[in-house]
Amino acid sequence: MAKQGISVWYDREGDYLEITFANRKGYFKDAGEDLFIRVDQKERVIGFAILNFSKQTQLLRRIKLPVIVELKELQR
Repeated sequence: MAKQGISVWYDREGDYLEITFANRKGYFKDAGEDLFIRVDQKERVIGFAILNFSKQTQLLRRIKLPVIVELKELQR
């Protein structure tokens, strides 16, 4: 079984941040205020994206993501 980790990708020119928790196919759902939640086919959250990221850094402390992340050590 391959290890899954958190992937972070930032495009400075597009001012776009994407964080992914699982390497699975999915799609984005609009969560408002330039925030998008990435879900898989079973509607499990596998990441999120923020548009206009640098403009929103002042607001980051106030953004409440509708995501609960549980990190577990993988068993071999």
